[in-house]
Amino acid sequence: MGSTDDIKKGLVIRKDGNLYVVSDFNFVNPGKGAAFYKTKMKDISAGKTIEVTYKSGEGIDTVDVYRQTLQFLYAGVDRHSFMNKDTYETLEVDADIVGDDAKYLKEGLDVVASMHDGNIVAIELPKKIQYTVKNAPPAVKGDTASGNVTKDVILENDLEVKAPIFVKEGDEILINTETGDYGGRVNE
Repeated sequence: MGSTDDIKKGLVIRKDGNLYVVSDFNFVNPGKGAAFYKTKMKDISAGKTIEVTYKSGEGIDTVDVYRQTLQFLYAGVDRHSFMNKDTYETLEVDADIVGDDAKYLKEGLDVVASMHDGNIVAIELPKKIQYTVKNAPPAVKGDTASGNVTKDVILENDLEVKAPIFVKEGDEILINTETGDYGGRVNE
């Protein structure tokens, strides 16, 4: 048994006899009234997503999961492949479980998988991931005077992000996976 203070992305909760994984949550503290958590949860067996609101401090039935580091291998049409680095076993995961985080995946990336009954129920990415810039248009003289100090760059996994104008092709940069924002250059 846990409380709403334990709510985070990837948490597995038992509700009405079914297991749900928290895919998104928001803590709301209105000026008047009690604070609460708005959650989006996905039913592990049925795949349906529901929205549930919990009062702050309310008890919830959390389910223990085993956390394991896996390495991303490749993405298929509706499944992603990961490898257990200890046993070299390949694990297939539905694209729905990875969700929007799939855009940050690149070959060889280590992720933390939450396992329940031998199945992966959630994937947790590192907070920042290092990428090589594949395509970056050159900076244009006068850009900084207009206040436009960012440009769209394309990374090695075809992810497009806004980066400062000094970023060029071949640079190693960090991307914040929680916000999708540029997180700095990698020191060489």
